[in-house]
Amino acid sequence: MQTPKLTLVGAGPGDETLITLKGIHALEAADVILYDALANPALLKYCREDALKIFVGKRAGQHHLQQHQINRAVVRYARKYGQVVRLKGGDPFVFGRGQEEKEYALKYGLEVEVVPGISSALAVPALQHIPLTHRGINDSFWVMTGTTRAGALSADMALAAQSSATIVILMGMKQLEKIVKLFSKQRGTKESIAIIQDGTSAHEKVAVGKLEDILDKVAHQQITSPAIIVIGAVVEKHWEIVQERVSSLRT
Repeated sequence: MQTPKLTLVGAGPGDETLITLKGIHALEAADVILYDALANPALLKYCREDALKIFVGKRAGQHHLQQHQINRAVVRYARKYGQVVRLKGGDPFVFGRGQEEKEYALKYGLEVEVVPGISSALAVPALQHIPLTHRGINDSFWVMTGTTRAGALSADMALAAQSSATIVILMGMKQLEKIVKLFSKQRGTKESIAIIQDGTSAHEKVAVGKLEDILDKVAHQQITSPAIIVIGAVVEKHWEIVQERVSSLRT
């Protein structure tokens, strides 16, 4: 019997090829895999045929299992089978509740390992040719949740709007109107914004514009969660690539 162990594995932002090699090795060694809704199920092909593969997905308003049930399941399966992998979308420690699961597992005597993943906050804008930092434009970027546990905007959002930083907002679509209003007041309605749904996947949708017109574009393209919101002048770099492609097609 193996020592009961939990390995938190970041699955990356959606594209199955963006998981790390170390993450694949963890899947190959796992006796049980508990995987989330945002983890690409194609990654399960790296698991052993005899491994248990259990969906425990959570999305806004749609919980297959509650967090406390997932925590208990990790301990139960680890004690019974040995090595448990929690396959989580993006990176486990970027709004992924990985620390909660780690602390619970340690409390019950499990060995814990963390395999970082590529966060959607970084990868999704990058693949749309939006640099989160660019010399001469901004000095920092902030990654924020759009909705707190209480269902409200974070108090940090007002501070972010007053800064010159690029702002990346996860889980913010339900608060989009409030976010647009806040940033319009602080930065003006001409500030650039991009919203990317299902980033890096085959179902990806992108709306790029200004704060003054983004709500109409989102409605027209029927963009919903899960989506990344990026606000800042660096978003204009996306348009440069689009214009270059259009020019090349014309010539």
